[in-house]
Amino acid sequence: MALIVVGGHSRSVGKTSVVAGIVAALREYQWLAVKITQYGHGICSNHGGPCDCAVDDAEHSYAINEENDRSGESDTSRFVLAGAARSLWVRSRQGYLAEAMPDLRTELAKHENVIMESNSVMRFLKPDVYLTVLDPNNADFKDSARNFLDRADAVLLHQTQTAPAWTQVSLRPVAGKPTFAISEGNWVPQELVAFLRSKIGLPQLRAT
Repeated sequence: MALIVVGGHSRSVGKTSVVAGIVAALREYQWLAVKITQYGHGICSNHGGPCDCAVDDAEHSYAINEENDRSGESDTSRFVLAGAARSLWVRSRQGYLAEAMPDLRTELAKHENVIMESNSVMRFLKPDVYLTVLDPNNADFKDSARNFLDRADAVLLHQTQTAPAWTQVSLRPVAGKPTFAISEGNWVPQELVAFLRSKIGLPQLRAT
């Protein structure tokens, strides 16, 4: 099974656009595309809204839903629109992703090729390729991104003429790693596509 994980140092840096772009560029791999979202206190994993159940650790700790909508209005719908064979949204309470992993692994086992949008899943899986998306104009830098920076196989770096807005973050863990320039409308350059093909090999398509 080929497994690609796309992470990033903050929200709104283009992770979903990168995943959708890879799915479209490598459609022959018939991807299972997965987005993982972790919610903070007071938010229910079942529907992503406020819920009193959040005070009970044993209740509504995670949910896994399949996306069938092709409107492109949600992130997982964008994966379907890009050509994913299936698209899943995994939602868990902050710190409870481990609770979802047994059911998620069951879903992963049904597919030869999987692409996931997440940093935190790196605690549980060893992907063939881990890409980290960095935007120097965004000052936020999640702990989850910092913790797994040294495991990145390549960096997707937003093109900018300014110095990084984040502080007290060293990029030494990715020094010398392949770096691909990305920008709005050019999320998956051809050089990145060639790099991914070299890392994951030819698609192994399951007979139907």
